Amino acid sequence: MESKHREVSRQLLSEIATGKYGPSGRIPSEAQLVKRFGVSRPTVGRALRDLQTEGLIERRAGSGTFVRRQTPNSPAARQLGLLIPGLGAVEIFGLICGELASLARATEYTLLWGDFAHLQQDQDMSQEHAVKLCEQFIERRVAGVFFAPFDLTDGKEEANHRIAERFGKAGIPVVLLDRDMVPFPHRSNLDLVGIDNLAAGCLLAEHLFKLGCRRLAFLAMPHSPPTVDARIAGVREALVRHQLELRPDWIHLGDPEDIRFVSSLIASRRWDAVICGNDLTAAHLMRTLEKKNVRVPRHLRVVGFDDAKYATLLSVPLTTVHQPCRDIAVTAYRAMLERIAEPTLPARSLRLTPRLVVRESCGAYLPGKEK
Repeated sequence: MESKHREVSRQLLSEIATGKYGPSGRIPSEAQLVKRFGVSRPTVGRALRDLQTEGLIERRAGSGTFVRRQTPNSPAARQLGLLIPGLGAVEIFGLICGELASLARATEYTLLWGDFAHLQQDQDMSQEHAVKLCEQFIERRVAGVFFAPFDLTDGKEEANHRIAERFGKAGIPVVLLDRDMVPFPHRSNLDLVGIDNLAAGCLLAEHLFKLGCRRLAFLAMPHSPPTVDARIAGVREALVRHQLELRPDWIHLGDPEDIRFVSSLIASRRWDAVICGNDLTAAHLMRTLEKKNVRVPRHLRVVGFDDAKYATLLSVPLTTVHQPCRDIAVTAYRAMLERIAEPTLPARSLRLTPRLVVRESCGAYLPGKEK
């Protein structure tokens, strides 16, 4: 759980980035912050000292605390890189990167997006292009890089490790977004920011149990990132805790748009619900089920992860776990500033608490007894 002083400083950093404190840049007094956050004065003092150490605020004797206005020639006017292969296809990355851009502007950094102009909507960056972009960032001597490792592709491990190794040799800090480069439950030696996916899997399973579901299946695409394995582990933990049967075939890896594959998944109606690795997988599954005349949630309940914008636009709105993109961005940006200031810090896993979003696809609003 995030410490109170870090929670306060993270919120203040977010407000600095959005320009809340206006032209004057004056931040509320310690007494006002104590009252607002319901914490002690030493806690507020520590949060402000952290922001001051990072060069984000300045405390003027007799005047108060102000957002630090840095000049273009100051040491903080440096460059940070974005290396996000899934930016063209994964909605949450666009949201997170947008927030990172706001934070960078507020703290006098330049955020380099790389050459994403050539990517069409729903198109991923190639491994070859990512490696070239890595070399460009090294040549420009960026202060740090936000990296979301490859997934859903052959050779992803080699490409991810090659990129991380090149940045490491160049002495450039890297903060991972959403997923690690190594299989769950192992961890790389890089900072990682994302939701607690194990807790998220457990949260969805527990919700389905409350609705009377006992036979759960998990569906994921092949070559999914370690986040999906963590979600599977969370569902497994919930099943074991409730002493429910772990069927040998409860985990399914395949294409949810493949009618033959989906037909085998739903054969004999042996599942009460299918938990999908993400919302996109769930959306494709629901469309295929509709072709098979399987009604969600009347015949089969379906849930996902991410809370993508289209989750509310599906024929049956999707129950899912929300990705707090703004908080992920603020936490990742803070981690980057700390990593730049203290390169020898041990690698950290900064996990945000998942939040369930209940809609119709889980069957929570079904009238009467399930048929």
